[in-house]
Amino acid sequence: MRKVMHSWIVLLVAAGVFFTLVPDESKANSDMLQREDRGSTVVPLQQKLINMGYLHTDATGYYGPMTEQAVKEFQRDFSLAADGISGANTLHQLENVRKIAKAVHGEARGESFEGQVAVAAVIRNRLNSSDFPGTVDEVVMQKNAFTAVADGQYDLEPNRTAYQAVKEAWQGWDPSKGSHYYYNPVLATSDWIFTRETTRQIGKHVFAN
Repeated sequence: MRKVMHSWIVLLVAAGVFFTLVPDESKANSDMLQREDRGSTVVPLQQKLINMGYLHTDATGYYGPMTEQAVKEFQRDFSLAADGISGANTLHQLENVRKIAKAVHGEARGESFEGQVAVAAVIRNRLNSSDFPGTVDEVVMQKNAFTAVADGQYDLEPNRTAYQAVKEAWQGWDPSKGSHYYYNPVLATSDWIFTRETTRQIGKHVFAN
């Protein structure tokens, strides 16, 4: 009897060691969402896709074929591997697009669609320039970079047009002609901005380098 109990203890200890050494895949991939997933973690993803115009249904909490297809379309538009899986890169890019759309909406929602794309393009140009920070958070939140951040308009929920403007800019349309700055000459208070070389004017915004 003691031998049998000892054998069970050894097996249980061994099993315990085994489960300690092998990572729990569900925990390791807790940030990944994919087809057939269900629950409250799927809803925010679906809501982002709905707001951006990729998902044309309600946020059901079910990661079905429609959600998978919406994710693939988003991935293709923003140069990600179009596998339909919402891993870390896709979720991060979704949030980046939302932040850029908030900046576009806060800065230029009264402008034409071309003018909104131009503002999105300026943000993209800054991200691609060694003269500016290298992340969306740093570019958007850089001190005195965007009036909308300073006056709270950045906190407004972006509309579909702002998201579409970001998409167009990220697919290569740059009405700003490579600009890194823009300003409203009627409202600008910095003399420095008037020293920049003007590239063009769209609506109330002058674009410059």
